[in-house]
Amino acid sequence: MRYPFWRTGVFLAASIWPLLWLYQAWAFALGPDPGKILVDRLGLGALILLLITLSMTPLQKLTGWAGWIVVRRQLGLWCFAYVVLHLIAYAIFILGLDWGQLGVELRKRPYIIVGSLAFLCLLALAITSNRYSQRRLGAGWKKLHRMVYLILGLGLLHFLWVVRADLKEWSLYAGIGAVLLVLRIPAIARRIPRLRAKKPLVVTKA
Repeated sequence: MRYPFWRTGVFLAASIWPLLWLYQAWAFALGPDPGKILVDRLGLGALILLLITLSMTPLQKLTGWAGWIVVRRQLGLWCFAYVVLHLIAYAIFILGLDWGQLGVELRKRPYIIVGSLAFLCLLALAITSNRYSQRRLGAGWKKLHRMVYLILGLGLLHFLWVVRADLKEWSLYAGIGAVLLVLRIPAIARRIPRLRAKKPLVVTKA
């Protein structure tokens, strides 16, 4: 199977949601405070995409299908794009582009600092996600990209602080994240059963 099709599918699936939410916000279909809802949905979307990205390696080991790894980088970049949109929406709808208000927000809502740290870490991974960086950094590239686990922790802490009055939804995402991290432990990763034999991967140039 040719993988440009899968890349197109990922692109369409990931891009449709921000466009839909933006339209809903414009049409006042998100309630009395559509800007706040848009900010929250983009942030949650980024967390979900991060969890999906982290699930690609366990799925590859489980199924033996290398196609999961083909779209892993693309999913990671979409996660970064959602975070950027989350920040832009926050600046427009929460701050009103009044940067003097940012200091007040940081004192009232310190979870913004946690989210900013996660963004900076994710920015480093996005910048070095290309093949040139892989060759340039060598073995250090994998060490750098293990920072994704720190990003997950910061993202979950940021989300927990935002929805601290309702832990049910947070517990779901935290539980999924915990399972994905446990599956990365080498002793456990080696024991992941293979559902089917590995088939050769044919990748066409994008």
